[in-house]
Formats: sequence, C-alpha cells, structure tokens
Amino acid sequence: MDENAGHPRRWAILGVLVFSLLAVVLDNTILNVAMKTIADPVAGLGATQSELEWAINSYTLVFAGLLFTFGVIGDRTGRKRMLFVGMVLFGLSSLASAYAQDPTQLILARAAMGIGGAAIMPATLAIISNVFPARERGKAIGVWAAGVGLAVAIGPITGGLLLERFWWGSVFLINVPIVLISMALIGPVVPESRDPRPSRLDPVGVLLSIIGLVAVVYGIIRGGELATVTSPEVFVPVLAGVAVLGAFVWWERRIDNPAFDVRYFGDVRFTSAIATIGIVFFAMMGGMFFLTFYLQVALGFSPVQAGALMLPFAVAQLIFAPLSQRVNEKFGAKLSATVSLLVLTAILLGYTLFDLHTPVPVLLAVFFVQGVAMANIMPPATTAIMEALPREKAGVGSAMSNTVRQVAGALGVAVLGSVLSSSYRGEIAPALAGLPADVQHAGGESVMATAALAHSLGERGESLLGLANEAFVHSMHVTSLASAGIALAGAAVVARWMPGKPRPVSQPEQQEPAVV
Repeated sequence: MDENAGHPRRWAILGVLVFSLLAVVLDNTILNVAMKTIADPVAGLGATQSELEWAINSYTLVFAGLLFTFGVIGDRTGRKRMLFVGMVLFGLSSLASAYAQDPTQLILARAAMGIGGAAIMPATLAIISNVFPARERGKAIGVWAAGVGLAVAIGPITGGLLLERFWWGSVFLINVPIVLISMALIGPVVPESRDPRPSRLDPVGVLLSIIGLVAVVYGIIRGGELATVTSPEVFVPVLAGVAVLGAFVWWERRIDNPAFDVRYFGDVRFTSAIATIGIVFFAMMGGMFFLTFYLQVALGFSPVQAGALMLPFAVAQLIFAPLSQRVNEKFGAKLSATVSLLVLTAILLGYTLFDLHTPVPVLLAVFFVQGVAMANIMPPATTAIMEALPREKAGVGSAMSNTVRQVAGALGVAVLGSVLSSSYRGEIAPALAGLPADVQHAGGESVMATAALAHSLGERGESLLGLANEAFVHSMHVTSLASAGIALAGAAVVARWMPGKPRPVSQPEQQEPAVV
C-alpha cells in the first residue's frame, strides 16, 4: 500500500472501526444512566455509591492497565486479530454483567469488559493511522472522535429507553448484537497490519502499573466513603500506590523494551497533547458523574428524559469534531485548544448556578456549548499524539493516548466523586441529627441513600427529601468549582507548552542559473 495515497477502501474501513468502537464507548455512558436503577434495592442490586464508582472504575482501571500490553501485542501479531479477540471478550463479559446477581459480580464482570475494551481501542486508532495518509489522518481522527462523541451522547437516551421497558441488565445486553455485527463487518473490510520490527512484552511494567493505579484510586474512593483523608485506610493505599508507580517509572527507564517509553515525552507536542487529554477527561468524567444524579434525582427526570437532555452534546460532536482539523490548521493547536479549555472552564463554572429550578432550555444550551468545546480539544490532541510517533508504532501511540484518557477519567470519578460525597455528607448531617449513628452514616452516604431513608420514614421523611436535594445541589456546586479549577489549569498548560501554528516556510528567491 502506498503510504502517500492510503488504502483504497480507507473510508469504509473507518466506518467499520467507528461502529466497532460504539459498544465500548456506549457502555460507559449507558451505565451512568443506569446507576440510579442499579442502586435501587428492589429494581436493581442495591449498590452503594462507592460500589457504583467501582463498577465504573473496575472497567477503566483494567482497561488502562492492559492498553499498553494489547497495543504491543497488536503491533506484533496483527491489529485486526486483536480487534477480533477484543470483540469476543467484550461480548461475553457484557453477558456476564447483564446477569450479575450482586454488586460484586457486576464489578468483576465490568473488569472483564475492560480486558476486551483494552484490546479493541488501540487497534482502531492504529489501523486508522496505517490506512490513511498523513494529509487525511487529522480529518479521519476527527470523524473517529465524532463517532465517540455520538456514542457518549446517545448512550444515556438508549439506556433510558431500555430501562423503561426492560430490567437493568438490558443496558449491557445491548452490546451483544453490536459486537456480532462488528465482527461480521471486520472480516471482509478491515485489512491486517503489524509492526515489521516489533518490541518485546513488558509484563513487570504492566503489573506495576495496574497495582499502582488500583491502590491510588481505592484510597481516594475510600476517603470519599469515610469523609476523611487522615484514616490509614485512605492514606496507606494512596502512598503505597504512588510508591509502586514510582517503581514503575524506574523500571521503564531501566529496561530496553518498556511498555511505556518515557523518551517520547521529550517531544513537547506529544507531552502537551497527553496532558491536555488527561486534564479534560479528569474534569469531564467527574462532572458527568454528578450530572447523572442531578438530572434524575434532584430534578426528577426519568432516564429517557435525562438521556434526551444530553442530545445537544451529541449534535455538537457530530457537527464540530470532523471540522476541528480545519480550525486547528487555521488557528493552530495552541490557540484552538486554549480557547476551548477556557470555554469548558466557563461551562463548569456555570454548573454552580444550576439549582432545583433551572429551565430546560438553559440545560440544553449549556450541554451544546460543552460539546462544541470538547469537539475542538480531543481530535487535534489525539492527532498530535499519533503524528509524534513513528507510523509502525501506531498501536503503542494509541495505547498511550487511551491509557491517559481512561486513567484520568477513573481518577476524575474517584477524586470528584469523593469531593461530592464528602461535601454532601457534611451538608446533610444536620438534617439527620437525632437518628441512630449507623442510620446517620448510611443515610448520609449519597442523595440516593438519603432518599431511600426518607421513603422508609413515611410522612416524616417528606421534608428530608427536599433537604437532601438542596444538600446535593450545594455539593454539586463545590464539585463543579473543583472541576473548573482543573480545566483552567489545563488551559494554562496548553497556553504555555503546546506548540503554536507552524510558520510558513519561505521559498528562496528565484535565481538565474549560473553559467558554467
């Protein structure tokens, strides 16, 4: 295949890859809508807020920990082959998640889904980098990002429709037909590709990264449960995790075949793009976590209505993500990403003005603008990462991009979820005074727990429901401020270190040929 011309069926290949990725991305946003139902002890599994966080993070942590390994394996053995393997694993673990009998089984099944997702995600971007020439790669990644954004936004309304008609497990069962159709399309359309000079695997590095990440996030989530950071149950896992991650960095610098080659960070374009993706997903995933409860619990919308409210985000992604490369070429990555991050900061600050009576048109407008900002941040950053690496290392580059994305998202849910939980517990505590200590602790864990307690108290609990919603809105404001601060820090990082628009190369003046 001519690298300058690209594969003759590259746009059909892109369509199949975007559809294959649909199940992986769709699943995460569907789960956000289903959290309220899964937390219900009658209609769901009676999961606590920390168990819900682990249902999200068990997937993302396993996903992130194995991305490097599967990226390297795909480069060695064939990316199309890894795509097939990932689809099979993802479909089987989706079945296991759908029929989980308790929160622990769901968490374990979600972790298994993370294994399948880790095989799928890097293969898609790696294949795109190989079948598209450099001049079209940015546009192709923009279309890929638009597909991801569409899945992010249609997930909630799809989940809402399923929850209205079926039991909670249907939000995972929907993945199975998508997986089967994808496998039928991948075979005849997607070509095989691999690295002609593959590197060896790094099992020690992979193991250290998984242990370190799990320990850090576990400590953060435990801090949210206990509403303190001084307990040994909180700081011991965090410090141990940081130490293991330090050992991971030392090991990767020492060996010849690292899973995470730290030398790539010498490229400022690569480093600033990685930092941008991490900061954006940290702020966004933490924000999505509280928005689910705000729309369905505080405002009382049904899952379908809450999903429909997120459609402007999808529309913005579909319109602006494919156009982001043009914006990037005209204004430069530094200016476009900085402005987009400042807009995202303003949106997150705007959430502090939301209350129990915010009009629906305001919600729709805010979600649309947020989608526009995201559409002009992620594709250029992803393109910068992929173009900073050799083409034959596309699987490793994709793995790095998606690892940062998933780890930052997991930490965003953990950290900002803990901020939300701690703030809510402090706000609702006066309303629970007088109840037994164990009831106060359980009822103050989340707005869902307080609502369950209020229903059990009958007429006495009606006033408690109003107080719980007000306490939640206050805690959402605190969490929004934290998210906005992180996004603002991201804008500062981009403005300082991301390369600007390249200067046009001046052509030398035409000279008369010398007479010999």
